[in-house]
Amino acid sequence: MSRIGKKIIPLPDKVKVTFGNGIVFVEGPKGKLSKPIHTMTDVQLDQNIVRVARKSEAAGADAAYGMMRALIANMVTGVSVGFQKILDINGVGYRAEVKGSTLVLALGFSHPVEVKIPTGIKASVEKQTTITLDSNDCELLGQFAADIRKLRPPEPYKGKGIKYRDEVIVRKVGKSAGK
Repeated sequence: MSRIGKKIIPLPDKVKVTFGNGIVFVEGPKGKLSKPIHTMTDVQLDQNIVRVARKSEAAGADAAYGMMRALIANMVTGVSVGFQKILDINGVGYRAEVKGSTLVLALGFSHPVEVKIPTGIKASVEKQTTITLDSNDCELLGQFAADIRKLRPPEPYKGKGIKYRDEVIVRKVGKSAGK
């Protein structure tokens, strides 16, 4: 039995959950989200509480049960509060700027790197070295932040690159001058 799947999902005010044709729809002040319901799970709505249940005891039903509960909880949080990821850029000459729906990054290459910002994500740049990403879709936001970080991951010697705000980079000692 999944510990995550057993938990109920309380619905905040102004958040509405509906089901239809194997899809769960969540609507709130920050937008609308939908996701298909896994075939091994069943979703029920009781007043202001959403419950997820397993349909069978088959192998993999526990994993699907916990995952479906987590996805619906993320959707409810996204349409009520929203999600935010902050990326820091470290390095001499490394900077970012937003031009329309494109994020332009100078990362030490001979050319600027342009990344199209997906619909549903709001990007802003403060003081050229901090990128703030906001969205109501946790999955889309996390994937976009990971794609940006992958362009220049932080290196362990000087710490240059793009990192998450709360990420800790384990630094290595460089070569010794002489023994």
